[in-house]
Amino acid sequence: MYDPLPSQSRFQSATARFKGFSGPVGSGKSAALCYETLKLCYMNRGRQGILAAPTYAMLRDATLASLYEALEEGDVEFEVKKSDGELWMKAPGSTVLLRSLDEPERLRGTNLAWFGIDELSYTREEAWLRLEARLRDPNAEKLCGFGVWTPQGHDWLYKRFIQERVAGYECVRAQPFENRYLLDKTPDYYERLESSYDPKFYRQEALGEYLNSRADRVYHCFNAAVHQARHAYDPRKLLMWSLDFNVAPMTSVVLQWDNGRLAVLDEIVLERATTEEACMEFENRYKGHMGPLEVFGDASGKNMHTTGSTDYSTLQTYLYRAGFRYVKLRVPTKNPPVLNRVRKVNALLTNALGEVRLEVDPRCKELIKDFEEVMFKPESGVVDKLRDPQRTHASDALGYVVWELFGEKPSAGEINRPLF
Repeated sequence: MYDPLPSQSRFQSATARFKGFSGPVGSGKSAALCYETLKLCYMNRGRQGILAAPTYAMLRDATLASLYEALEEGDVEFEVKKSDGELWMKAPGSTVLLRSLDEPERLRGTNLAWFGIDELSYTREEAWLRLEARLRDPNAEKLCGFGVWTPQGHDWLYKRFIQERVAGYECVRAQPFENRYLLDKTPDYYERLESSYDPKFYRQEALGEYLNSRADRVYHCFNAAVHQARHAYDPRKLLMWSLDFNVAPMTSVVLQWDNGRLAVLDEIVLERATTEEACMEFENRYKGHMGPLEVFGDASGKNMHTTGSTDYSTLQTYLYRAGFRYVKLRVPTKNPPVLNRVRKVNALLTNALGEVRLEVDPRCKELIKDFEEVMFKPESGVVDKLRDPQRTHASDALGYVVWELFGEKPSAGEINRPLF
């Protein structure tokens, strides 16, 4: 039986035409969305509304899973018409149109009594405005547009619902640690997030704060006084080499584990270089290595070139001929989203508990410059690669290995096998 939390109750009793539920992860946003959907279906009997998510996969895997659970818990008889993308509820005779919002132009058409959007912060404002214009069913008992989201900085939601609230809008903000049901089942839920997130990301995701984080440096957790440290190379221990395949410059970083911390020992930066020339320089520096070698890097290096080979097949052939025998390739089928790996690097530099798990040798001058100088484009979450063409290559190379070691893994398709 649904026993709403205080913030969920405030959200469902709010009378504004357009309302939002903003909260940290684990604050019960999905339940609030689904029970608001049920309420409006019963208030607007025989009418139709839209339940939507930013993408079809998100709608199918998250939003609908929560809705079906709410329907079964409430003993509501329903029927899903997959071919039409509709869900029909028998008792109120209401229709729920199930839609993704990746193409807002498709939202033109039928009048609506209500609409609800999951993970609204990942949706363009254009999609919200399209649905707002369709909220015009003359036979509706209660017209309402609503959404739930986790804060994503000073985006359009912050401006529309909070900073300069538009007339007819209301936002309920859930408090951190409010969800007693979650904490009863998983008492250390937020403690685990503290060790995984950097301080700013923790404040956003776990505390639900609106931070203008995109106005800061991309690698805002880096502090030269804290993170620069000399580490001795050990030829008997595992060596990690991670590459960012660019011609100008061809950039890679070399790492080892040292006392539980990931240590960036070295960087190889070559102007107008080929993959083979990068291998030659790696051999010059580490030919006597006796321990295992793991290779990480840019997934685009697996693409076929006009010669009929790939960067990784070239690398594989060269390393074998150079005498490296204990080699493993650890490259995903596709690169992770840039912001995801940036957050992982920041969390390793310093997490929300203040722990440092990544250090950089002072010789890695290009990587340190990246940490200190790479910025976001104004008012966006896009890394500014045009500001200085020399920037981002070393930090990208580091990001690939950090993501492979600490990032979320796909269920299938990832390469993680010996080269020889």
